[in-house]
Amino acid sequence: MKNIIILLILSFFLHNNAEAQGCVAIKGSGTSCMLVHPDSAKVSGWQFTSSVRYFKSFRHFSGTEENKQRLIDNSEVINHTGILDLSLTRVFNDRWSAMIDIPVISNARSSLYEHGLVNGAYIKKERHSMHSFGVGDIRLAAYRWMLDPATNHKGNIQLGLGVKLPTGDYDYKDYWQNVGPNGTKELRTVDQSIQLGDGGTGITFEANTFYNFKPNFGMYGSFFYLSNPREQNGVRSYRETITPVLANEAIMSVPDQFMFRAGFSYSFNQLKGLSLAAGARYEGIPVKDLIGGSGDFRRPGYIWSVEPSINYAFNQVSLFASVPFAVVRNRTQSVTDKENSIKRGVFVRGDAAFADYSINVGMSVKFH
Repeated sequence: MKNIIILLILSFFLHNNAEAQGCVAIKGSGTSCMLVHPDSAKVSGWQFTSSVRYFKSFRHFSGTEENKQRLIDNSEVINHTGILDLSLTRVFNDRWSAMIDIPVISNARSSLYEHGLVNGAYIKKERHSMHSFGVGDIRLAAYRWMLDPATNHKGNIQLGLGVKLPTGDYDYKDYWQNVGPNGTKELRTVDQSIQLGDGGTGITFEANTFYNFKPNFGMYGSFFYLSNPREQNGVRSYRETITPVLANEAIMSVPDQFMFRAGFSYSFNQLKGLSLAAGARYEGIPVKDLIGGSGDFRRPGYIWSVEPSINYAFNQVSLFASVPFAVVRNRTQSVTDKENSIKRGVFVRGDAAFADYSINVGMSVKFH
C-alpha cells in the first residue's frame, strides 16, 4: 500500500494551469491536476496539499526554432510566474475521493514592444514591467479507482472528472507605458500569459495509473485535459494597436490545455520513506479546441520535458520536489496565423517565450 501512495504522490506535478512554461500557458495555473489521492487507505479522511511552482520564461520560439537574436537585441519578453496551490481532498472510501483546488498566482512581465510600439513603430523604446496577483481559476473534481485496491496491489487506474470555474480575473489591468496621447501611459489589459484566469467554465478529464514490477520499483502515468467550450472571453488584447495586421487577434481566446506524464519510480529499502522518479512530460495548448471554436488570440504550442522527482514520506506527511527540464519547445501555428498566411500570401507563425525549466516543491498532510 505504501508504494502505491508514493507513486501517486510522484504523479502530482503539472504546471497550471496546465500548465506549459511561459507564454504558451495563458495563466500558468492548473498545477494540481495530478493531486495526491490516498485512495488506497482503508479509512476515510482528509488530505491537505500545498505546492509552489516557479518558472522564468525568456527564450523565444517560432515552431521549434529559437530566435536567439531576441536575447542579443535585449528585446525578449521575460515572464516570472509563481503559483501557490492550496488543495483539499476528501477520501470517502478505497474507491472514491473528491477535491477542491485554489491557486494563488503572482506574475511579473517585462517587455519592450508593449511599451511604446504603436502601428509597428516605436514612440519610445523602453523596457517596462507589468504585474498581476490574485486567486486563479478554482477547480473541483471527483475520482474513482477502476479496480478494487484491496485485490489489485501491483497496478490500478484512476479516472477523474471535474469542472474549472472562471474565478480568476481574466481582464487584469496594469499600465502600458508610452502608448497614450503624446506618449503617456494607459491602464490596459495585461498580456494573456499573465492573466489570472481564462474566463471559461471548463471540464477536466484525468487518468492516473501505475504498475509495480517489484515492491520498490514501478512505473506511473498521468493524463490531464481541460476542455474550454467558450471560444473567446470578450477581453481586448490590444494586439491590433501594435500592428494593424493583427486585427484578428484583438480579442482573447479561451483555449484548451493538456498534459501527459509517464516514467519510473524507485523507493529505497534502506532509507525508509525516500523515493525517486524520472520520466517524460508533455504539455501545452492545442491549436484547436475539443469543443467549440478556436479563433481569436492564443499562443498554441507544446513542451517536451525530462522530469526528475524526489519524495520523502514520514508519518502522515509527504514532501516532494520536481524540476522538469525542457528538451523540445514548439510554438505551433494558430488559427489566426493561418488566416493571416492566406491574407498575406506568406507563411505566418507567431512566437512565444518559453522557460528552460520549472521548480515545483510541496507538502501534503493526511488527517484521519
